[in-house]
Amino acid sequence: MSDRNGSGVLWFLAGLGIGAAVGILYAPRSGSETREAILSHAEEGREYVRNRAREAREQANEWVDRGRDVLNQQKDQIRSAYEAGKQAYQTTVTEGGPKNS
Repeated sequence: MSDRNGSGVLWFLAGLGIGAAVGILYAPRSGSETREAILSHAEEGREYVRNRAREAREQANEWVDRGRDVLNQQKDQIRSAYEAGKQAYQTTVTEGGPKNS
């Protein structure tokens, strides 16, 4: 079944490409106008992709910074818990430890 779906997608993409090519060949504009339109759309697409990549990079940096902050908070909490446990142990040892009845 997966081979069939993959094949269907390939045929769809091939049909899409052929349709685009036929559309360009039978366009009501001259060749130079068509080329200008294609270049204009390509430039718009390039700018769109460039902007989306920049936004994705900024979002990834925000996630990294947020993750770093959470990690540092957890490290501080663990360090504080360790120090509290160490202090409690030292207090217990210096006071003679728990008394057995």
